[in-house]
Amino acid sequence: MQDKKDFMNGRKARVIAFYLPQFHPVKENDEWWGKGFTEWTNVAKASPLFRGHYQPRIPADLGFYDLRLPDVREAQAELAREAGVDGFCYWHYWLGGGRQLLERPLQEVVASGKPDFPFCLGWANHSWLKKLWNPDVSRFSQEMLIEQTYSKDDIDLHFNTMLPMFRDKRYMQIDGRLLFLIYAPLAVPDLRAFIARWRELAKVNNLPDFYFIGQAKKEELNNEKLAVLDAINFECIYDFFRQSRLRKLWAYIFRHPIITQYKDILKIYDLSVLKGGNVIPSIYPSWDLTPRRGMIGTVFHKSTPELFAEHVQQIMEATHPIDGGEKILFLKSWNEWAEGNYMEPDLKFGKGYINALHDVIYGSR
Repeated sequence: MQDKKDFMNGRKARVIAFYLPQFHPVKENDEWWGKGFTEWTNVAKASPLFRGHYQPRIPADLGFYDLRLPDVREAQAELAREAGVDGFCYWHYWLGGGRQLLERPLQEVVASGKPDFPFCLGWANHSWLKKLWNPDVSRFSQEMLIEQTYSKDDIDLHFNTMLPMFRDKRYMQIDGRLLFLIYAPLAVPDLRAFIARWRELAKVNNLPDFYFIGQAKKEELNNEKLAVLDAINFECIYDFFRQSRLRKLWAYIFRHPIITQYKDILKIYDLSVLKGGNVIPSIYPSWDLTPRRGMIGTVFHKSTPELFAEHVQQIMEATHPIDGGEKILFLKSWNEWAEGNYMEPDLKFGKGYINALHDVIYGSR
């Protein structure tokens, strides 16, 4: 096993960036929202909705890329290395019964062996509703596009389909175990049985054991059903969204974005949840849902690389090492352009966020 000091290579923490594999045409998006639709469609047509609102956000170095192109994936990996990111956590859409969405980019990464950059899987186990990526649809619309399903037989099929990923030498590990993140662990009908079976299948296939991480909101952290997990990824973003019910009601009635100053992250983020147990926090370069949700989107206003660096420093100092003695942070996200949380260069800040993260992780700030 690689020595931890060599593995960290001078970094104060491991940073794992969530990666959205949406930026390429697929037949489902063509059917639901029109031929050629990707997230770039909403990003490009976004406009400022209030004074000082930073929209549209236009990509710089990589342009409006297509993830079917190997050169794009290589360039993303190189930028991530510059930022001090340890690897990408690809959002993995397994809807049940063998149905997947947006799987092509990672399949090509595994088949080609390139880029030579670590990765892992984050199972986005949620149904797809019409409101997800369409600002023209009501926030309250619940039209089902694809329902997330679960079954006992599906557990083995899921594992076996992902087996080439798990066997890949680039697949990320924590303390010698394969990292697998679950977006909504409480939605899995029998989480304990799922985890037990995958541990068994890993052993049968001569793989390392799994290190299971589940995302959770603050009120879910002590749910006994999550005790079967190895660690929790604390998603504090939802605490910001619930800061004021009256404020949310006002926004819905008058159709105005819910605006929070980015600097308030430093005040609102509940650091106390990071003190005990294996809790891995998320860090956020920014947030702006208006390209997806229009006038009822949520916005972290006036984010800058300097404030982001302060945010990361605060979270990193409050974070405790987990199993294996490492501090780990999840970065939300690498390329969620239509959510406004991305690290890739844009026309306004260039590599500002990349440089800011690098400086904090390597102790230059």
